[in-house]
Amino acid sequence: MKPKRICLICVEIFAWGKYGGFGKATRIIGRELVKRGYDVYAVVPRREDQKEEEILDGIKVLSFKPSQLFSSGKIYEKIQADIYHSCEPSLGTWLAMKHVPNATHVVTARDPREWKDWLMEFSYPSKSRIQVIQNYFYEYSFLVRRSVRKADALYVPAHFLKEKAKRIYHYSSDIEFLATPTEVPAHVTKSDKPSVLYMGRIDPRKRLELMLELAKDFPEVTFKIAGKARVPEYETQLKKTYSQYPNIQFVGFVDQFKGDTHRNLLSEAWILMNTAVREGLPNSFVEAAGHRCAILSHVNPDDFASKFGIHVKNEDFHQSLQILLKDDLWKEMGDKGYEYVNSTYEVTVAMDAHEEMYRKAMEKKK
Repeated sequence: MKPKRICLICVEIFAWGKYGGFGKATRIIGRELVKRGYDVYAVVPRREDQKEEEILDGIKVLSFKPSQLFSSGKIYEKIQADIYHSCEPSLGTWLAMKHVPNATHVVTARDPREWKDWLMEFSYPSKSRIQVIQNYFYEYSFLVRRSVRKADALYVPAHFLKEKAKRIYHYSSDIEFLATPTEVPAHVTKSDKPSVLYMGRIDPRKRLELMLELAKDFPEVTFKIAGKARVPEYETQLKKTYSQYPNIQFVGFVDQFKGDTHRNLLSEAWILMNTAVREGLPNSFVEAAGHRCAILSHVNPDDFASKFGIHVKNEDFHQSLQILLKDDLWKEMGDKGYEYVNSTYEVTVAMDAHEEMYRKAMEKKK
């Protein structure tokens, strides 16, 4: 059984001023489904300069104002999709199930968070602690967790999240792995000079100071930071503090859906560095490995850093970077990462898995 109309539900989509990993995955999945002939919708909270209805990469994006949250169920009724796919659980998941109960409802829990994770986000907020509290109720309330338990299928984009999601949602059935589709180039051209890249939000919990301090000790290595902060003052202070070091480059926000900058940064980089205190499995890890970059990271989701680079267990990024650069170990690790990502996350492979998932979920619902 194959669906004709698919509705993606998420807390964001990669456009209109909101550029996070959840939204990136949602947009890529939607775009690729459109290419495969599906009638694709997406429902998201409305952002600045976003209209009520938009077309994005062939996806019909419908939005609601935050004040209209509990009346937005009519949007799901209007769409009448065969599949409602929550690309991250939220109150939208609950509303879709409530208003279109006979449809098939599937969920991908991209970053399931326990109490300790929420407390960490509260301690290191991207924008404000009030925003963290709002996110908690929108993404983790009792209604959301109950809706996930009732879903026809629950998936995670990283193997290590299976047990965590089962604990959080008390999901009784098996939780399966579903890869996020990732563009993997056949060839990359690495820079002649050692290059370390950070790609993501510039937030306090990312602890970019550790990377920027490291740059002082490695003047022969270029350190590039691609991203922007939700609190501009924090980014401004970092730039002011480290502007004297010529090997540090703040690239700014990079839109992977426009131009070649995103692709070129990953193609040139030798190493992707991540100093965050907490992550799920970042899209940047998979994208970097797909571009033959080694991973240098404090976190080690799905053993990505330990298998395809170095997992920094004692905060000693200095020695870890030296090890990766010595005898081109970074290249060996990058090649291993490429082989894994190409066989698991590459767009065609991952989207075939999505289509199979939809077919199985519809059959189960029937």
